[in-house]
Amino acid sequence: MPSHQVLQEKLSEIEGITELLRQHRAVGIASLQKVRAPQLQELKKNLADKVLLRVIKNTLIRMAIENCKEKTELKKLGEYLQGSNVFLFTNLNPFKLALLLEKGKVKTTAKSGDIAAFDVVIPAGNTGQPPGPIISQLNAAGLPTRIESGSVWISKDTLVVRKGEVISERLASVLSKLGIKAVEAGLAMKAIYDEGFVITQEQLKLDVGGTRKSLEDSHSTAIALSLSIAYPTNENVMMLLRFAHQKAYALSMDAAVPTKETIVDLIMKAHSEMLSLSSASTCLHHSESTKRHSAS
Repeated sequence: MPSHQVLQEKLSEIEGITELLRQHRAVGIASLQKVRAPQLQELKKNLADKVLLRVIKNTLIRMAIENCKEKTELKKLGEYLQGSNVFLFTNLNPFKLALLLEKGKVKTTAKSGDIAAFDVVIPAGNTGQPPGPIISQLNAAGLPTRIESGSVWISKDTLVVRKGEVISERLASVLSKLGIKAVEAGLAMKAIYDEGFVITQEQLKLDVGGTRKSLEDSHSTAIALSLSIAYPTNENVMMLLRFAHQKAYALSMDAAVPTKETIVDLIMKAHSEMLSLSSASTCLHHSESTKRHSAS
């Protein structure tokens, strides 16, 4: 049986965790698998003013959730309490937090069984390695080689693994020797509780560029529609007024209705038409004179 002092310490710790649950709008769970300690410390430092990161035993967080009667929906996080986790307490929007964690990822050396974070293309060039066992290792990884100036060279750019594929032990060794970092290390959110809702890892993934383009396209379509039906809004009212002015001006010119805006242009138009008519009349008179002269 644990001593009274140890029991009190546990109860105090659970109460402290419960208080964190009460104080923050959002509570996230991220896996600690393959997260290096230095990176976790760096994340704590970078997010210190926005997020509190705590490594807590799953049993203690379960007890704290049970203890937090005000937020019964927190119990939905129970299914994600597996393995080693770090808990994130914050008042940030969950999607903003997910983006911060994504930006906080760093490229690192791959180990056997890691997943490639992107298509890995090893460029042609000098490996800086002397001839030896490295040649067979590179060839086994599908890299064409040659020896030049006492060094092993890769003959052409070669794709060795695609994004999402598992990196083998042999390839991990080659990438390490070449100094190529093929994986990203960082916190991947399993799920986050936010004001009564639990948002899963898949739901937290955002295509920021795609979403921005979709919003821009929708805005352009809405503006075009509002202009076509002359529906005034704060965004289009100036354009609608310009269009209306242009149409009114064109109509008044066609109908020869004088206004302050059209009077000068109407006089110029009349003068131009007069000159055109005069020129046509002169040409006609000259033509008739020529005919009479020919007839006589």
